[in-house]
Amino acid sequence: MSYTGFWDEIRKIPPVTRFLCGSSLAVSVPVMLHLLDAYKVVFIRDQVIQQLELWRVWSSFFFGGLNYLFELVMLYRNSNALELDHYPRRSPDYAWQLTLAAGAILTLNLPLGSFVHARALTLCILYLSSALAPAGSQSSLMGLITVPVQYLPYAMIGLDMIMGGPRAAAVSVTGAVVGHLWWWMIYGEDGRGLPGVLEFGRAPSWVRALVSEGAGPNVAGTGVHAIPPRQQREPGRASGYNWGGGG
Repeated sequence: MSYTGFWDEIRKIPPVTRFLCGSSLAVSVPVMLHLLDAYKVVFIRDQVIQQLELWRVWSSFFFGGLNYLFELVMLYRNSNALELDHYPRRSPDYAWQLTLAAGAILTLNLPLGSFVHARALTLCILYLSSALAPAGSQSSLMGLITVPVQYLPYAMIGLDMIMGGPRAAAVSVTGAVVGHLWWWMIYGEDGRGLPGVLEFGRAPSWVRALVSEGAGPNVAGTGVHAIPPRQQREPGRASGYNWGGGG
């Protein structure tokens, strides 16, 4: 593939998902290559408030854990599926709602003293993607266990408890809580959400000026395969487990 062809493929990724994955690479890869001190990218409240190191708010959402590749794949697949299937030509709305969700995650994590919020953001996106998946869909957990898609976030929180202890699980819970609120307020059981909140969820003009509308509806389907119980395989929206820790 030529250099031009490579960038053409990158531009096919919806704008918000492209920003999320690009930010993740920009923060995590330099740290993994020891080109950047991890201390410079984690969230430290005193440094943000007193020293005005505001970039820490952004970078704390994109600093990956030990199994970074799984985290990046999960982020890409679930965000890509959401943006194409549920926000077709509405990427500014997705960007705005995701920004509000990130603010809520940051607020919930302040009492926990979390340094990294990437895990919570991933759980938030996964929860919304799982809640919007077709009824009866199933997904593979690390290719080992098949579980209903709607239970996947809870399974991951349980694994966080086993692998990282209560603190890591608590950080993941904040992402799941925000993801549930996102689904309830914007979509809900009837797919229409809460009227007043739904209006607030529409991107303001300054966001629309920054974010392009994105691609149209995804006809072929994206994300990881979600498997309806034992009948046939259909494309779905869930992803396997990522092993990154939080906090």
